[in-house]
Amino acid sequence: MKKMLPFVLLFFSGEGQAQTENKEPQPPAISFSAYLETYFQYTFNKPGDNNRPVFVYSHNRHNEFNLNLGFVKAAYSADRVRANLALAAGTYMNANYAAEPGVLKNIFEANAGVKLSQRKELWLDAGIFSSHIGFESATSKDCPTLTRSILADNSPYYEAGAKLTYLSPNKKWTISALALNGWQRIQRVAGNPMISTGTQVQFRPTENTVINYSSFFGTDKPDSARLFRTFHNLYTQTNLSENWGLILGLDIGTEDRSVNGSGVNTWFAPVGILKYSLNDQWSIAGRYEYYADENGVIISSTQPGGFKIAGLSFNVDHKPTDNMLMRLEFRHLQGQEPQFIRDNQPVKTESFLTASMAISFE
Repeated sequence: MKKMLPFVLLFFSGEGQAQTENKEPQPPAISFSAYLETYFQYTFNKPGDNNRPVFVYSHNRHNEFNLNLGFVKAAYSADRVRANLALAAGTYMNANYAAEPGVLKNIFEANAGVKLSQRKELWLDAGIFSSHIGFESATSKDCPTLTRSILADNSPYYEAGAKLTYLSPNKKWTISALALNGWQRIQRVAGNPMISTGTQVQFRPTENTVINYSSFFGTDKPDSARLFRTFHNLYTQTNLSENWGLILGLDIGTEDRSVNGSGVNTWFAPVGILKYSLNDQWSIAGRYEYYADENGVIISSTQPGGFKIAGLSFNVDHKPTDNMLMRLEFRHLQGQEPQFIRDNQPVKTESFLTASMAISFE
């Protein structure tokens, strides 16, 4: 949920024209692509098991060379039909798909879609696809920072269900309605017959600006412990100039405190990212983030004030070729209370260096 080019924020252009009855049908086409991202990360708290904290799901191994994400993908497109299939492996898959059974653990994408109107851009897609929530995706090269924000790591990266999407003739509005198996779920939770829902509205007032609102309504628990969850994601991304890009985002969620619905617990997370492209090969980015989950809805904590962490990061990117991206990032997290472990003692801070190389083939 979420895509940007490595050095320049990618936005859909508003220059497209409405379809006409005389438009030639698109001939069927099959394309293949692949992506591979390796990384090395050093955490100054030196975790004994080489695992980052439980709320980190991407680039989550310490002091070792590893694969964050690698996938191969086949895509089919025709005039009124489209489909995608991608199989993946890596520490990202191990962490995010831990609850999925068997071969589902390696399905990065598997969906098919049909265009419901000859004149209008109205599509129905079903299967497994990237989340409609947020501006950060699992594919690091498409994100402004090397590592994912805490809010991205703790909201859905992927989802399974059906999606109805409408793109306006002037390409400025994209509106989607979704029926989902749950909160980042392929296989639904046992004992939960309820289908979750979601929405997404994107507005592109200019070529350089996107304003997005996404939502989720549902539950991630069986009927015996059902707690209804609502979630709202709002972000804007804009090119301030040819070299500068800015992203501002905010997540707000609520969940019932008990099965009988007596009140709700709330969590929220703002983030801001500023990126500067020095030239076609070099860029830098800085990020500020904050995550507050006082009641442990998404991230549990043993501290009396719950989970409250602020973070800063700075990364340098180098693009030696069109299909490769090399990145180095320093990141510091500061807890309001001790949320981390160093030398078997609780501490308030964690700092780490991450380096990665990503290459794509299309």
